[in-house]
Amino acid sequence: MANIIAYEFFRNALLGGLLVSILCAMVGTYVVTRRMVIVGGGMAHASLGGVGLGAYLGFSPLLGAALFAVFSGYSIDFLSRRNVREDAAIAMLWTLGMSLGILFAYLTPGFMTDLPSYLFGNILFITREDLWLLLLLVVAVGLFFGLLLTPIVTIAYDRDFAVTQGLPVRWIEALMILFMALTLVVSLRMVGIVLVISLLSVPQQTAAIFCRTFRSMMLCAGLFAFSGIVCGLWASALWDLPGGACITICMILQYGLCRFIKAIKTRKIS
Repeated sequence: MANIIAYEFFRNALLGGLLVSILCAMVGTYVVTRRMVIVGGGMAHASLGGVGLGAYLGFSPLLGAALFAVFSGYSIDFLSRRNVREDAAIAMLWTLGMSLGILFAYLTPGFMTDLPSYLFGNILFITREDLWLLLLLVVAVGLFFGLLLTPIVTIAYDRDFAVTQGLPVRWIEALMILFMALTLVVSLRMVGIVLVISLLSVPQQTAAIFCRTFRSMMLCAGLFAFSGIVCGLWASALWDLPGGACITICMILQYGLCRFIKAIKTRKIS
């Protein structure tokens, strides 16, 4: 492991993992608290349409993914407020994005061979440009949470109460959908479209086992996310396995271990 750290691509992967952990700790805690994990899954999978469109028209597939993720997020919100069941809206946008992505990828000569890299990701391919983009988004989301943490927490736990208090609920929700979409897209490099929602949900669920406040949950979620990424990277390098799958499995094993420890402690107390 010490020899691997000497390589720049591995150091970039670790730094990228740290930045993504911080980002997902903030956004993911809101997502889990608001019970929007499936919405995030729909946005992530719909972004495949943007990947295919970008490849077909000759611009950045990640830019296309961002546009589709933002569009799908706002579309789900729009439809669910107009007598359309939220799960049905998610299913429609989810399958539409996936279908368009496959169609555009098929129509783009040679792109079908590149498609797995977007579906499953590879954290070792993170570049300096990706790191700067991640850092910029971490700063933007950090400032947003730092300035509006109390309203964000209020909306996350009780939206109706936040409305009665005159908080800017719609504006904050709109910005959170935007940040969700961007977080999902910048995380694609690590675990891909198929597994990216794990970064926004599993560490937060693990943190919720021990934490009772929004702030402590964010902190612990960041720690669990980064430790899962490091363990996944180590397993990937040691056994030459796909990094995204290893990271997700490590985070879920963390969750199972923490549930087991919590159950033992609860039995001892009782």
